[in-house]
This record gives sequence, structure tokens and C-alpha cells, in this order.
Amino acid sequence: MTQAAINPGALNLVANCARVTPDEHVLVAIESPDLGYYGADLAPSIIDALTRLGARVECMNVAFDPEAREVPSALMERMLEADVLISLARIGDQLRFDNAPGRARMVQCYALNAAMLRSSFGVAPYGAFTALKTAVDTALFNAGQIVISCADGTHLTGHAPAMAIPSDTTCARFPLSVFSPVPARHFTGRLALPEFLIGTGSRYYESFYEPLNAGTFAEMQDGRLAGFSGDAGGIQQANAHYDHVSARYGLDRYAVHSWHAGIHPGCAYDDSVENTPERWSGSAFGNPRILHFHTCGTQPPGEICWNVIDPTIELDGVRLWDNGVFYPDRLPQAARVLADFPELPPLFAAPERQIGV
Repeated sequence: MTQAAINPGALNLVANCARVTPDEHVLVAIESPDLGYYGADLAPSIIDALTRLGARVECMNVAFDPEAREVPSALMERMLEADVLISLARIGDQLRFDNAPGRARMVQCYALNAAMLRSSFGVAPYGAFTALKTAVDTALFNAGQIVISCADGTHLTGHAPAMAIPSDTTCARFPLSVFSPVPARHFTGRLALPEFLIGTGSRYYESFYEPLNAGTFAEMQDGRLAGFSGDAGGIQQANAHYDHVSARYGLDRYAVHSWHAGIHPGCAYDDSVENTPERWSGSAFGNPRILHFHTCGTQPPGEICWNVIDPTIELDGVRLWDNGVFYPDRLPQAARVLADFPELPPLFAAPERQIGV
């Protein structure tokens, strides 16, 4: 019987992102597909790729804890013995900014099923996006002025703090679909909110998705929430939500920590944020049509996201994003990445537009 073809996105993950070599001990942490977040075909695709590479694969079922603050002891014990941890579980995302002991190289998977792995989102060379992220990080953290705007009325100006160094999650993301978070403390202006507020994937509380009246704006002054404006009902909704979440977890409701936008034109979300808010929050952000701020809390990533749909991002007058389209060729360092990876120009020429909003 002919062996089924390997999922090319799974191979990209294990060989190029996790850098698995034969005989390495790979621990795969798996959240039950019955919970409706990860597809049942995701883990088998990745395990198949690992097996064909000659890895020693260990699988471990991991329970979902909506408010996880630490790695469960049973998982920690197995991590200490592994060379690589591949997380197909939300706990890896919840603790993505935390340091975990042990030698394991950690990868958090943001593809939700085998089809996403097989799409251009999963197949595009991982190394291309690490190089692209580095180029964008360098430009953002050295820009004299950054302007964020959108057609709905967003207009924010600012810059990264002097001498700031890009830093990101303690695990590798796969696919890599955002640049490093830019600290928000030097940004001031107005942000047009879509018709919802949503959690950051840090904790899953009962109002993780909060509908919001159209025409509601967040006002920010030097990285602090100065208040909400616009629709009267929307102002009331937003304030009530911030009061609730900040009181529940003892957070600074006015803190705006950082922001970043999607850089992966292959990232598509074919459901809607209303139907599947938790999955949307954990996957759709990689599309260049979405920019989000981490708010409500001084530690990354906060608890509430502000999303800007179809952003324009100007760096010292250069529109690197224009109405939700990312143009890496406008940045010399990023243009070199396009030249080095011939798979990228066609992807950027026809980006995915489905983002679930």
C-alpha cells in the first residue's frame, strides 16, 4: 500500500521551525479536539512528519485550563526530559511570554487544523518569515515616527522607546505571522474599534468576546487609555467591560502595553469572530489586515485586545501597510528577503482577504 503524502506544512513546522533531527525526543502536547479549538487531523499530521524524520515521539494529552498561570506539573516533568516541545494546546499560547525550565526547544502551533498547515499559511518557508520579521522589527524600532491610521478614523502617532530591543514570545511561533510587539508608551491618538472587544488568549473569561456598538473609539495618551468616545452606548459597554475584567484580575485598566500587526498574507480565517471568538483571537491576527493592541494590564499580553481592521502603517513617511495590505518591497531590507525566497512575491501579490470580520 502506498504511503500517504506528508503534509508539507507539518514538515515545514518540524524540520524548519522546530529543527528536529533524527533520534531527538519530541514531546507533542495535545489539547482534546472535542473542545472545538484544534482540529482532530492536526496532531496526526505533525506526528506523521516527526515519525518520518526519525524522531522519538511522545504524545501527551493536556487539559484546557481557562485561566492557566503555570505549566501543569505532569507536563513540566515530561518537558524536562524532551529535546523539543510542540504545543497543540492553548496552554502554550496562554504562557507564551513565560520562561519554562528545561532544555526543550518550544514551538506553539497557530495553524488550527491540517488544512491550514497544508495551505500557503503553513507551507510558506519558515525561514522567509523569520528574515522578514527581523527586517520589519529593525525598521519599526528605529523609525523616528510611526503613524497608524484606518478608514474608520484611527489616527495614532508615536515611536518605539529609545534603545528598545525587539523581544517576543519565549516559544517559537508557527507559522510566524507577526512582528515583535512595539511598546505603546510613546503612542497617542484615537483608535476606531470594530464592533467588539476580545481577549488576548491569556485567560478565557466569560466575556472573552464583548459586542460593541459601531462608532466607538478608544482614546490613548502616551500609552494609557484616556477614555472612550463616540457612540454613547458603546462608551458604556467598553467602560463596563474594562471595569469588570480589570477588577476580576486586579489589573491596571488604563495600561496599554504594546501593539503589532500581521505579516503573513497566507493567513486566512474562514469562519466569523462572532461564531468562534476564541479561535479567531488565536489565529486570525497573523493576516496583515489586522493590527492589535494589548491592553488592560502592565504585563504582556494584557487581557483585552483593540483591533484595527485594514490598517495603514507609515514609518517615516513610507506606507509599509496600506489599507490592510503589507508591502514589504517598500522596505529595502524586506525587499531582499523577497528576492531570496521566490515563493514570497506571488503570495504577497495575491494575499488572503478572509479574516472573519
